[in-house]
Amino acid sequence: MDHDLVRSIEKALGWNDPSGLGVEFARGSMADPELCSQLLTPQRLLDVVMRRSLAPPQFRCFENGTELHPDAYLTQQVTRRGQSVPVANMDRLGQLLQSGCTMVLDALDAFEPTMEVACRALQWWSREVVQVNTYLTTSDAAGFSLHWDDHDVVIVQIAGEKSWEVRGASRPVPMYRDAEPNTAPSEDVVWSGTMRRGDVMHIPRGYWHQATRVDQGEGFSLHLTFGFVKRTGVDWLTWVADRSREREPFRHDLDRWNGSHAEVGQQDRLVSEVRRLVADYPVGEYLSLREHERHPPRQVATRGVFGPPTTVLCVADFPPQVEHQGEVIEVRSAGKKITFGERAEPALMQLLSGHPVDLVDVTATTGVDAAAIAEPLLEEGVCAELTEALSSACTGLIPTGTYSNTP
Repeated sequence: MDHDLVRSIEKALGWNDPSGLGVEFARGSMADPELCSQLLTPQRLLDVVMRRSLAPPQFRCFENGTELHPDAYLTQQVTRRGQSVPVANMDRLGQLLQSGCTMVLDALDAFEPTMEVACRALQWWSREVVQVNTYLTTSDAAGFSLHWDDHDVVIVQIAGEKSWEVRGASRPVPMYRDAEPNTAPSEDVVWSGTMRRGDVMHIPRGYWHQATRVDQGEGFSLHLTFGFVKRTGVDWLTWVADRSREREPFRHDLDRWNGSHAEVGQQDRLVSEVRRLVADYPVGEYLSLREHERHPPRQVATRGVFGPPTTVLCVADFPPQVEHQGEVIEVRSAGKKITFGERAEPALMQLLSGHPVDLVDVTATTGVDAAAIAEPLLEEGVCAELTEALSSACTGLIPTGTYSNTP
């Protein structure tokens, strides 16, 4: 998938691919900061806040570094039938922003199409699950105190300025659920300075960091934090352990009553079975299945009620796996396996490219009935009809047209 944000992040960080994720701190600037306003603006963010029913922990506000009670910025909107829905009190929120606060909205990609498309592009690039959180800080408000994240992050400064301090890790690759706490910050300052519009920064998991505007005075800062949830050896081992239920030796009760000889024999048999189990479920298979067994994301599905679809977009979380099996082609994605004839390949490559494609154009360029090929992809949630919102989200960020590259 060709996406301007992915290219801009790579160039800003001096990367050629996602292999730098989680390896070391990196920082740089976009060649074209105008991309920032295409991604998000403070006004668009506040418009999203106004039109959604939001509540903590997804939506939070902080003043002087302290999280405010929801009553300070939320209100209950009561319908004429007495139903109560939490919504942002935009007047109170405006007053907080005027006096200086930090507004945090997590997982903006769940209901904002541009952020959805951006996260999907980053997922196809990194082959990891990505979520974007947004931080709007006004005046000289403080941000979070020194802390570390249990995932790698790429930060894009969208507007304004914010001061940062980044330190190294005090415990190698710490985890959310870990063998011991990680509470002592590192003294090793990796970088400190000001992030400005168009700046990009990568902070690996476990690096301590903090951001603030206490030294900035009037003004504001808006930045996006893209979180990359990479898998660890613990995740693979947990997955392998779950596979043990398929094998009878692991389902037997553990023997504790027939003496040490029986206990040793039981231990030896289980260790032997564990070796066989680990060999049968390699890391590569786990990573592949993790991608292609994810359920399809929520998308509009009209099923032809308002007329046949004309333009479609592959919306799978990860690039679909396309394999030749004799005279057929198998597409694995979103927990599904869909089979096509070999002749469908040219159209499939375009439909699964991650770019918006016009079905009439695909038919004309490939000689294959693209609508017929798209039908099962739409049915299984691998592709979606290009709505006005999705089209707007792709405009200027993902080219529209026909593509022959494999996903």
